[in-house]
Amino acid sequence: MSTSIRISEETKRKLEAVKRDDETFDELLDRLAVTRTPDDVEAMAGFGGEGVEEHMENTHEALSDSLEENSTR
Repeated sequence: MSTSIRISEETKRKLEAVKRDDETFDELLDRLAVTRTPDDVEAMAGFGGEGVEEHMENTHEALSDSLEENSTR
């Protein structure tokens, strides 16, 4: 059985850009729809070592401070 789905031309172009030459659209969508676990995401990201969380928090605080400062001008 087959099902049709409607997508925009822009979405179709994006999918065509990541589709492998020997792959059908069904295979592409199946590949993209794989459920990822947090461990999978961390392994794919290639980062997450010590200090990353602290660095991100510091950067977030600095950005927030900057935004507050600029909004009071």
